[in-house]
Amino acid sequence: MKTRDTTGSETREDKKRRTRAILTALRKEFPEAACALHHESPFELLVATILSAQCTDERVNLVTPALFATYPDAHALAGADPDHLMGLIRSTGFFRNKARNLIACARAIVERHGGDVPQSMEQLASLPGVGRKTANVVLGTAFGIPGLPVDTHVKRLSRLLRLTEAEDPDDIERDLCALIPKSQWTEAGHLLILHGRKTCIARRPRCAECMIAPFCPSAVPVTADRIAGGRRTRGNTALPIIALHDRGGKGSS
Repeated sequence: MKTRDTTGSETREDKKRRTRAILTALRKEFPEAACALHHESPFELLVATILSAQCTDERVNLVTPALFATYPDAHALAGADPDHLMGLIRSTGFFRNKARNLIACARAIVERHGGDVPQSMEQLASLPGVGRKTANVVLGTAFGIPGLPVDTHVKRLSRLLRLTEAEDPDDIERDLCALIPKSQWTEAGHLLILHGRKTCIARRPRCAECMIAPFCPSAVPVTADRIAGGRRTRGNTALPIIALHDRGGKGSS
């Protein structure tokens, strides 16, 4: 597989075209891309997203049914017993800090917004335990307001794809939003996250199976003599990509 060297000579318009090609390919792979966190309301999505920090969505989805049965809305969660709440969310990790943030967030929603989750970036990001990533998830998925959350997968992929050179999530969000039409921000976030989980896995990216490898400057070249059992495989040339993953840093998922 031939990869493209887009570092240095690629114009902004070239990068936009390449970004469109990447998203088109990912749509074919994930035609029903959506948020993996189970929820039935903006409040439930907000809580689930806070819990997803440093935790898998699968684990969060195991925890939230009992949590939402006990605390179905902001009013109920605002009055939660901290010890009881910690017991319910313990398996998501960092449960003390998460419980503290969840109760404080619920109280702020009740006091400032009458119990309803606000629908603006400024108001959401002012809530305890809520940053731009969480706010963008809620805006895009719960309210249909375009937002591009930069989690650890989006950060890693956008740097490997050379769509940004930034390391700060806010700067990465700015760079990606400049390349992608606003109406596609939420979808783009879902697509990159799904691709990061399935194919472009940290420390062991599956370049030989990657649908967007032709558009990725970091993809490991695959040649005909590296066919094994009907599937293309990678060799030691994967090391440079691993090094880049390490430089990309870690974040919440």
